[in-house]
Amino acid sequence: MVSRASASSARCLVAAVALAALSLFAASSLIHADPLEIESGLISGTVVDEQAGVRAYKGIPFAAPPVGDLRWKPPQPAKPWKGERACIEYGPACPQTDIMWTILGEKKPEKLDEDCLYLNVWTPAKSADDKLPVMVWIHGGGFTLGWSYQRDYDGTALARKGVVLVTTNYRLGAFGFLGHPLLSKESERGVSGNYGFLDQIAALRWVRDNIAAFGGNPDCVTIFGESAGGSSVNFLCVSPLAKGLFHRAISESGGYTYWKMEHLRETSPAGESAEAMGESLAKKLVGDETGDVLAALRAAPAEKLVSFAGIDTEYRFSPAVDGWVLPDYPAIMYENGLQHDVPLILGTNADEGTMFAMMIPYKTVEEHLAAVKDEYGEYADEIMALYPADEPGDIRDAFIEHFADTTFIAPTRAMVRAMDKVSSNAYLYQFTRKSQAMPAMGAYHSMEIAYAFDNVDESKVNEVDLKLSDTMSTYWVQFAKTGDPNGNGLPEWPAYETASDQHLELGETIQVGSGLRKETCDVLDSIIANRYSKFKDSK
Repeated sequence: MVSRASASSARCLVAAVALAALSLFAASSLIHADPLEIESGLISGTVVDEQAGVRAYKGIPFAAPPVGDLRWKPPQPAKPWKGERACIEYGPACPQTDIMWTILGEKKPEKLDEDCLYLNVWTPAKSADDKLPVMVWIHGGGFTLGWSYQRDYDGTALARKGVVLVTTNYRLGAFGFLGHPLLSKESERGVSGNYGFLDQIAALRWVRDNIAAFGGNPDCVTIFGESAGGSSVNFLCVSPLAKGLFHRAISESGGYTYWKMEHLRETSPAGESAEAMGESLAKKLVGDETGDVLAALRAAPAEKLVSFAGIDTEYRFSPAVDGWVLPDYPAIMYENGLQHDVPLILGTNADEGTMFAMMIPYKTVEEHLAAVKDEYGEYADEIMALYPADEPGDIRDAFIEHFADTTFIAPTRAMVRAMDKVSSNAYLYQFTRKSQAMPAMGAYHSMEIAYAFDNVDESKVNEVDLKLSDTMSTYWVQFAKTGDPNGNGLPEWPAYETASDQHLELGETIQVGSGLRKETCDVLDSIIANRYSKFKDSK
């Protein structure tokens, strides 16, 4: 007689064998692409669209694993390999909290690991001589979340339109943006933090040095990103280390509000310095360590570091002004015309703030007013006039509008106006197509991504969305090819001029508008200028 335990073990064994066979069949059913030679060695990929000739190469290491002694070090070159490396699976995502997949319904990444510096390439090129335009996507997630292969980031559709598409990971949270005096001391540049930002720059250098093998043109590279990825685009546009690595830029819902940005060593309008925050985090992580603090920090489990990057902690992780990677506050650099002189597309969504309504920290009108006074001081009355909340039911709408204007719309408007100081054209948009699946969210933050990638879910949209997706992605590709989004069959998109203040509305209809949130932004610009001038005078 067979015991229950033995029967159960047998069933498990059969299931395991079946699963292994299925996996083997799936792997063998892939259409493998011819291997390519890059600096680190031979790689192979897969054909993802046989008719269009699109091939994908996934999980390509662009830097050495940033683990052990390389935790909190600038990215180092990837170690060459012998033989052929199969690049048919995505690399691990940087360790992070589970907020993205629990709140946004995003599928959880298969692997989370500090060894995360991988990128992916989709190419339709028939040979290395094609020299197609290159687009490099930088994901968002508040510099603490996200990865290079989220559901909307598949590059097949854009590759079909004639570009080589790259998506990349970078270090997040404390792994990517921890400043600390001891880390600065051991650095030959005397700085710390910005490791995730340096990863993005390393990925662009990899593109410069390797993309020709995929049929891409290293002299025609467009960077684009959304949210923190859009902010990264804005920062790359003023970082001396990124100069010459790209030739056009697209910032989707980026923003770059300088009074909320950290400085490495100085107290900033955002609060204490990045180094001071790092010291505080280190004390919580390793206690009153009197020996080798950096060794203790580098030995700390990844799970511990992830716990400091939640939405309810006092720690902020993002690029900081350090005098090297970011010489000054980006807003100040744009105002002074110090941005790289490259064509630019930038814009926002009509309902950016709805996704962040869960962050409202107060419930009563009195609490709301107290929060505004605490944040704005002598300017509180002006803010309350812009965003009135006389009843508890008004608080949500006031918060949503204020958050959208101050985090995204006003900074984007300031940035596009600053492009008057360089020769390249800029193009402003607002995405207004409301979600059909979640009407209450409207044209919410990040909704435009699927349209820009031409990846809208056909089961959840109608002909309006399919046409908008095709048009928007065509604008993006045309811009990558020429530096101008306009082309045959596309509605005209005027270059931005401060005097006319025109933008393109991307929505149920595609049309030119002007004066986007002008009156409100004018007031906010005045408040921002006054606050920042007082901050500078107090230093």
